[in-house]
Amino acid sequence: MKSKEADSGPCAAEEKEMVLSNAALLALAQAVLGKGGGFRFKAKGHSMSPFIKEGDVLTLSPPEGGRLGLGVPVGFVNPASGAFVVHRVIGTKGKGYIIKGDSCFGADGLLGKDGIVGYVSSVEREGRRISFGLGWERVAIALLSRLGLLPALLRLWRLLVPYPLRKALLCKK
Repeated sequence: MKSKEADSGPCAAEEKEMVLSNAALLALAQAVLGKGGGFRFKAKGHSMSPFIKEGDVLTLSPPEGGRLGLGVPVGFVNPASGAFVVHRVIGTKGKGYIIKGDSCFGADGLLGKDGIVGYVSSVEREGRRISFGLGWERVAIALLSRLGLLPALLRLWRLLVPYPLRKALLCKK
């Protein structure tokens, strides 16, 4: 997450990175989303790789009226760890959502709609918008993840597809 501070004069601004604890990031996200705004922050960790990578800028939108459903990446509080996490909806059960990271082997569990802080409406990497993993293909990704096949397929993808081609396929200007 970035903040702007004036350096010299009323119109000059310098971007500085603000590091927040997980709890502070969650509180800020809940406050902004609770007022209907979008919340932008830098992703940390590798559990959603390659669709969301560490350092990507994510925008969370409020879950009310939003598109919660199969394949949608969501921000939530992990029931086991209490940490604020972004993972993908891989299924539904009753009125709950089954959540799992794309690179993870196990699901996070079942969450009610009230456990979801927001959904990922935008991903930016190196100044480019990333759309793969947020469009129609998110459903296929979720189903492969639910079947336990996604981590193995991702390893094959990294081995067989050269990096420049992977970058070109996943990034749009």
